[in-house]
Amino acid sequence: MSFEDQVNRLMELGYPALAGLSERTFHATLAPLAEQARRLDEVKSKDEPGRTAYVVVVTRALVDPTTTVPLLRLVGGRKPGVVDRNHAPGDLATYDPLPELEVPNAHAYLLVDVDRGEEFCGVRPEEALPVIRDRGRTPLTIDEGIAVVTQAPQLLEKNKCFMLSGSRRSDRRVPAMWISERAPKLGWCWDGNPHTWLGVASAGERIV
Repeated sequence: MSFEDQVNRLMELGYPALAGLSERTFHATLAPLAEQARRLDEVKSKDEPGRTAYVVVVTRALVDPTTTVPLLRLVGGRKPGVVDRNHAPGDLATYDPLPELEVPNAHAYLLVDVDRGEEFCGVRPEEALPVIRDRGRTPLTIDEGIAVVTQAPQLLEKNKCFMLSGSRRSDRRVPAMWISERAPKLGWCWDGNPHTWLGVASAGERIV
């Protein structure tokens, strides 16, 4: 999906209102990413199963993730995304990106070369993370997981869901995106527990 297509999708979903901005101002906020996106469009190959070239990430600095999860849909689905009940009210705000990831302090950026990480299904998140980092790749954050399912919902499939190991809090919880009752769900699992249906998503880089 091109940059303009992704921006239009965010507009259609009502992101400007969620951010407390006019459509014009919201569009202007994302506009600085357009040139970098055009360069990616020129060199990107066709999306492969389980991967996508790039997605536009709108961060919690602009829009609260609790308001964007309900906008998520599966491919061909109508049921809204949900935050798992095991995430108590206010829990999402307690997760922060791992400091070593140097996630941009920005309202929006591009997440490039996204892989849902199905090779890590059945692998403990704590064991998958160093493998991802050794490859020069980065695990995804909660904001990035929401962006991926928003712009590339085909990456979230039955038995091919993914953890977001780039967002952590003071305990061993790892947030994850999976499917429940035919809808996307943002939940969490323990760092030391493997799941046959949860991989660990990663990306090549972040561009501001």
